[in-house]
Amino acid sequence: QVQLVESGGGLVQPGASLRLSCAASGFTFSNYTMRWYRQAPGKERDFVAHISSIGGFTNYADSVKGRFTISRDNAKNTVYLQMNSLKPEDTAVYYCNAKRATVDYWGQGTQVTVSS
Repeated sequence: QVQLVESGGGLVQPGASLRLSCAASGFTFSNYTMRWYRQAPGKERDFVAHISSIGGFTNYADSVKGRFTISRDNAKNTVYLQMNSLKPEDTAVYYCNAKRATVDYWGQGTQVTVSS
């Protein structure tokens, strides 16, 4: 049974930090590239960050570069998103995605709200 379960979201003030986690099960985690996406109310789902299958390469959306860091621990079947210097514009539901060729898995999302 394939599962991706996000956690770590919450309500924080601008400038604060959060670390999101995505716990994977039911597939060979180390064979998949991982991504974080986010979707704000009334907006399209946008790419946030990518990490290669063993963590050697990462890339980010311009809007989060320098503030967010994606990482993974294949021994724990978990991918992380460290979010620093959060802005109100970062408010969204954050989704974890696993991809390999034609296979594509999604989590249910975790809410991040940045507000003063």
